[in-house]
Amino acid sequence: MALTLSGIHHLTAVTADAKGNHASYTQTLGMRLVKRTVNQDDTSAYHLFYGDEVASPGSDITFFDWNVPRERRGTHSIARTALRVTGEAALRYWDERFRRFGVHAGDVVERDGRLTIDFEDTEGQRLALIDDAGAGDPSVPWHKSPVPPEHQIRGLGPITLSVPQLRSTEEILTRVMNMQKVREYGQTHVFEMGKGGAHAELHVAVEPNLPIAHPGAGGVHHVAFRTPDVAQYLEWEQRLNEFGVRNSGQVDRYYFRSLYFREPNGILFEIATDGPGFGVDEDMATLGDKVALPPFLEPQREEIVANLSPID
Repeated sequence: MALTLSGIHHLTAVTADAKGNHASYTQTLGMRLVKRTVNQDDTSAYHLFYGDEVASPGSDITFFDWNVPRERRGTHSIARTALRVTGEAALRYWDERFRRFGVHAGDVVERDGRLTIDFEDTEGQRLALIDDAGAGDPSVPWHKSPVPPEHQIRGLGPITLSVPQLRSTEEILTRVMNMQKVREYGQTHVFEMGKGGAHAELHVAVEPNLPIAHPGAGGVHHVAFRTPDVAQYLEWEQRLNEFGVRNSGQVDRYYFRSLYFREPNGILFEIATDGPGFGVDEDMATLGDKVALPPFLEPQREEIVANLSPID
């Protein structure tokens, strides 16, 4: 049986306003802060994870807090992050909620056969809500969310890339990562993982006339894809090496294991294991309430925490 990825694991974006970001994602979007930690490669910066009640793999949108200018939009980038909800009634709820909260949002439209609302957060992060009719792994509603359980965001997907040409990206998606190209709409090509569905789709928009994006706040740092366990994770490392894909090698993030590499247009990809998960060092009832550090950073806790500003 071919080695396959099962869907989107998480997406990591950039904020220059951790406090405002926390308010937007927990209060406006009603997601739970499931891990309040730091960037393990730059411990001066928060790494904030928002997801469902139990931080299910595939539910997390995450942010590095860096004091940087806004992103300059363009190609060679992740251009939009979709978040899944269930049913047309949910989109109508969010349409009204966005108007009430002054969120910059478009109308409810149909795109690629799904009802969708495009919107932006307070820093211009390009997002969308889509109705996927409740498909994919079940999520667990956050019981303290200001959003009713039936309308809450359930997880990620699809993710849209912008590239100037398709061929080299398609080659790594299909030949190396074993994705299937399943359809097109406009200049966007849809690739799916595993059993498919919005939670397991990567949409690639071919936009050769755009300038090259410049990273910054309101932009995306990388997208991670799910592999279920360490055995398959090790197979992915071997596969990348066999195809000559330069990669990070094994990286233990404590909450999951990671492999990093760039596709040919320079967009950073990660393959991450589903476990052990965010409950490994915190009680699930109090996830995200305080700064959590992996064991190898605990000796530096006092110094690290002293450099972080309160976000709530």
